[in-house]
Amino acid sequence: MTDYVVGDIQGCYAGLNKLLDTLSFNPQHDKLIAVGDLIARGEDSLSVLKLCRSFGDRFTSVLGNHDLNLLVTQAGLKTAKEADRLDRLLNNKRLNRYIDWLRQFPLAYQYDPNTLITHAGLYPGWSFSQALQYSHEIETILQQKKFAESINALYGNRPHCWHSNLSGKDRKRFIINAFTRMRYISLNGGLDLKSKMSPTNAPDDIEPWFKKHNPHLSPQQRVIFGHWASLDGLTQHPQFIALDTGYVWGKKLTALNLTENKLISVSAEN
Repeated sequence: MTDYVVGDIQGCYAGLNKLLDTLSFNPQHDKLIAVGDLIARGEDSLSVLKLCRSFGDRFTSVLGNHDLNLLVTQAGLKTAKEADRLDRLLNNKRLNRYIDWLRQFPLAYQYDPNTLITHAGLYPGWSFSQALQYSHEIETILQQKKFAESINALYGNRPHCWHSNLSGKDRKRFIINAFTRMRYISLNGGLDLKSKMSPTNAPDDIEPWFKKHNPHLSPQQRVIFGHWASLDGLTQHPQFIALDTGYVWGKKLTALNLTENKLISVSAEN
């Protein structure tokens, strides 16, 4: 039995199959965990969802920004971007089944006492237990009848900074942004949601979230995340494992063998 975490699939069905073949993945005894962004931009988001759903309880995921966008788009509250290549999925007669399946997933998943999996990372002011608590606040919304309307009302970049006394939409918007959109943190601890460049090209007034000291993390704890293809899998810190290696951009799709703590990648070029 082997457990794997896979980076951003983003609708790349052929790439996912290539990776699963390389892993000799068998859903009868192996488990696959995804860091979110299962869909969008790749050639076949529908088939990715079909395959992952077919694994039953041998598959789980956290939600990424593209996954949340789908929940809102299917309700007619946003217009799908042509570049996301979602027409086949959005026109599928079983779309509602996939939507209901997706909205069962959290924003943060604790694999074991020392391993947390999220899409964008862990905000430097949060502990594992706080992250799971805040994730649950959004999970509650996703189980509501009008979940799409509620999530749509939470789009936006403000507030930039976290305070424990944040409430209402501001609180929930920050939680979603931290878990699904975060890359850089400003000097005052606020989210910089506009910068997407590689850290080597970043200005001095921002730094990657994983470079900020988090007093709530013990040396044994690690965070596994995706979302940031321009990192190319490099954080230069063993506590923070970046799995988005840009397959959809012609680079690699990467998985972490949690049993052996080993990275395995397949290239989009062959």
